[in-house]
Amino acid sequence: MTATPASSDPTMDAISRAVVEGRAGDVAPARRKLLALWSAIGVTGDPLHRCTLAHYLADLHEDPAQALAWDIRALDAADAVTEQGVRERHAGLRIAGFYPSLHLNLADDYRRLGSFEAAAEHVDAAEERAPDLPQDAYGAFLRTAIAEVAEAVSRRDTAERASAPGPTRQGVAKVNACSDARSPGG
Repeated sequence: MTATPASSDPTMDAISRAVVEGRAGDVAPARRKLLALWSAIGVTGDPLHRCTLAHYLADLHEDPAQALAWDIRALDAADAVTEQGVRERHAGLRIAGFYPSLHLNLADDYRRLGSFEAAAEHVDAAEERAPDLPQDAYGAFLRTAIAEVAEAVSRRDTAERASAPGPTRQGVAKVNACSDARSPGG
């Protein structure tokens, strides 16, 4: 299900432009732009902006500890997002749909750091929230990624997944939990 933005949001537009730049391979400038936006938004700013920005900024760090810090910020911000706040920006979007991807990202970060118990907790949280995903290619992609991370956790594997997002894997886009105008949380 595709949602239509209710109105233009200059901050989301700026985040999107930086993300496109980062995915095109211009990681350092994209990171600088997102960090400048983070400073402008502030830690108490609009939670949807913070969630989106932190979620994307995590993608621009190859170091799983740095990605983890940003993914934690994204989850914290998502907890402050209201259904009304999401729907004002994207009709049909639900905050519940953000959580499978957010927990997946945390599980993968913890796994890569060798913290398998924490990784397993977030895999469980992602699986518990997977019913909130749409029954389409996006939902299938996330369900597959959750299964891949769960399997890697069970093997105690800390290697980076080929399907994982990141600055060195152009064309492999992290499923954005916070601003993709897809289904409940895309």
